[in-house]
Amino acid sequence: MARLNSFQRRKYRTRRRVKRSGHPRLTVYRSLKHIYAQIIDDEAGKTLVASSTLALGIESNKTDAAKQVGADIAKKAVSKGVKKVVFDRGAYRYHGRVKALAEAAREAGLEF
Repeated sequence: MARLNSFQRRKYRTRRRVKRSGHPRLTVYRSLKHIYAQIIDDEAGKTLVASSTLALGIESNKTDAAKQVGADIAKKAVSKGVKKVVFDRGAYRYHGRVKALAEAAREAGLEF
């Protein structure tokens, strides 16, 4: 296996802890311009719900956009019957846009 860089090590370390929970996981990916979120059922290997600033067509402040994505994904998940998830922040710190997305999803009805 190839040598992993520090970003990959952090991501795998976080994901290893999260996957053991038995609940679907809310994963976050952030690029320089956009933020993406999806809820994945690891047992079935399927994405249940997905949302992003790109799909919503949001071009406002990045933190405000992350809040809108969090609220949108929570609304979609609750309508599909998913209430309890585990937050998978990947290799990102729980700070800034990632934190804003998580808090907006909590306020919209998801339980972490």
